[in-house]
Amino acid sequence: MITLTTTEELADYCTRARQHPYVTIDTEFLRERTYYSQLCLIQLAMPGDSDNDAVLVDPLAGELSLEPLYDLFRDTSVVKVFHAARQDLEIFYFDGKCFPTPLFDTQVAAMVCGFGEQVGYETLVKRIVNEPLDKSSRFTDWSRRPLSDAQKTYALADVTHLRTIYESLAANLDKQGRRKWVEEEIQVLTRPETYVIQPNEAWKRVKTRTNSARFMAVVAKLAEFREGYAQARNVPRSRVYKDDALVELASAKPANIGDLGKLRLLLREARKGDIAEGILKAVAAGLKMPAEDAPRPDRSREKLMVNPALADLLRVLLKTKSERAGVAQKLIASAADLDLIAAGERDVAALSGWRGEVFGRDALRLCNGEIALAAKGNDVAIIQL
Repeated sequence: MITLTTTEELADYCTRARQHPYVTIDTEFLRERTYYSQLCLIQLAMPGDSDNDAVLVDPLAGELSLEPLYDLFRDTSVVKVFHAARQDLEIFYFDGKCFPTPLFDTQVAAMVCGFGEQVGYETLVKRIVNEPLDKSSRFTDWSRRPLSDAQKTYALADVTHLRTIYESLAANLDKQGRRKWVEEEIQVLTRPETYVIQPNEAWKRVKTRTNSARFMAVVAKLAEFREGYAQARNVPRSRVYKDDALVELASAKPANIGDLGKLRLLLREARKGDIAEGILKAVAAGLKMPAEDAPRPDRSREKLMVNPALADLLRVLLKTKSERAGVAQKLIASAADLDLIAAGERDVAALSGWRGEVFGRDALRLCNGEIALAAKGNDVAIIQL
């Protein structure tokens, strides 16, 4: 098992990888104690059977620069293959400010190819590679050195089997003419806004039960302070204060350190020092905010006039169409999407793109009374009216 620990070694590997149509990539990281993921290991594999075709890259070794890898990411002649790429891409975006192009996500491809919803890597290894996968090292501490042989073997398996999985799924997609479906789905993965949380928008992540302008203004300022503090110090937002404590703060509206000491949910560390000072300033700023400037949660969906019978019919149609197409239902439309359609909304992802071809067109025809559904043995027939 080869571990690359220098920039020169990584550059040499990436140069060789450019001679191939694709490279498979995975990472091991920790995030329990930080805001941003701590990258601990990178696994790379190019097509081939030799020992140096699949390698480990140790970003914790010395002054190793990942720039050769980012140059490979920018090379559009080589497909970069991941499984469930979102967390990996977040790490690389914040570190290198770039996304792998072109990108292929085998989890998305597997859903398009009928392997079920959010299918795991281990399942694909069993079903496509026909081999078991040892996951015993999954939750080990990847920041500790030296890595054990078991850890290295586990890590390499995440990219070596991925080669067979990618080739199988890519061939399946090409045979069915569905590669563009996957390309549509992964577009969101290569948008910076998918990963960057602006502190002034952090309030949207906090669940509340009130629309009070004053309350929401304080929630917004408390969430903004917490996000900015967590980002600047690279600590989990829950280490600053958790959501339930944030809501308690917004309700109690403390004016001084003594008031903070009376709260039930606030962590002891947050009752003093920089966090306490930030909380009091955020509460004061929220109370001074004009009502018209206070954020308001989007409650529009709660007021939708959903036709329950039509929503049920849409669910039957979705199940029928997804089974015929061999595509996971949730990839086509969520339960919320169906309720929106049944309430008359038309700006819904399930009605456009490849989803429109598979489900959306008939969904609209069903809503317009142009087709009906009827039981036909164990199947459902679509009847033109």
